[in-house]
Amino acid sequence: MLVVTTNKPLAIIARAALGDSARVEFLQSASQSAHDLTLSISALGKMQKAQLVVLLGDEVEPRVAKAVSVLPKHRVIRVLDLPFLRFDKESKQVRDDHQLDPHVWLDPQNGNLIGRAIQDRVGVSGQDIIRDVEVTRLSSILAPYAKRRYITHHDAFGHFARGFGLASGLSIRDAGGRQKGAKSQYLLRKEALANTVECVFVEPQYANKDAQGIAATLNLPIISIDPQGTSQPLIDEGYEQFMQRLVAQFRACFS
Repeated sequence: MLVVTTNKPLAIIARAALGDSARVEFLQSASQSAHDLTLSISALGKMQKAQLVVLLGDEVEPRVAKAVSVLPKHRVIRVLDLPFLRFDKESKQVRDDHQLDPHVWLDPQNGNLIGRAIQDRVGVSGQDIIRDVEVTRLSSILAPYAKRRYITHHDAFGHFARGFGLASGLSIRDAGGRQKGAKSQYLLRKEALANTVECVFVEPQYANKDAQGIAATLNLPIISIDPQGTSQPLIDEGYEQFMQRLVAQFRACFS
């Protein structure tokens, strides 16, 4: 059985949910954003052959949405349309353009919900891809840092903060990785100074010139963090390992 996902995190979830009962492949490279994802002839062929295609959503991934529109509904899962996904309506997870923050995989509860939806769709017995006891253990590790402040390269960590009871970070770029204006950059620096920010998180796929500039201005260390799971292998325990690595990377800001 072939399952195709748009990005690497959804592939990590699908592989953890299905084990070796499926071959899981993903389309988006680490250097692409969801909006920029282009589909090669081979990618289109994979989606045609797949028993299941998992995408974030039509607005987030318009090119993929157009390609899967011809597929039977039972062969497509649009993650952002799933019921019961957690969103904080009062936070930046609902952005100024009223679109939902698509980085839903960073909340372990959402990870389990997505995994169950994939299992249900292909008829595999349902089980969590991250155990409650492991979520509790990771939450206890992060508890001492619940109110500590930080800057992220782009606005991608709202679900992670919600999932583990952390303070929201300030962001240099918006959720799509686009640069903000000069006024927003000024306000970011002002708020960072007022809130005792302790580091700047940078993701491996982004050029970090703007992050380096802000870090130098505020005399802050730069810490690497990987919400796309670029180095995470697709294995049965992959989602738990992915969350464990994120927690370790987050802690590094405050050590």
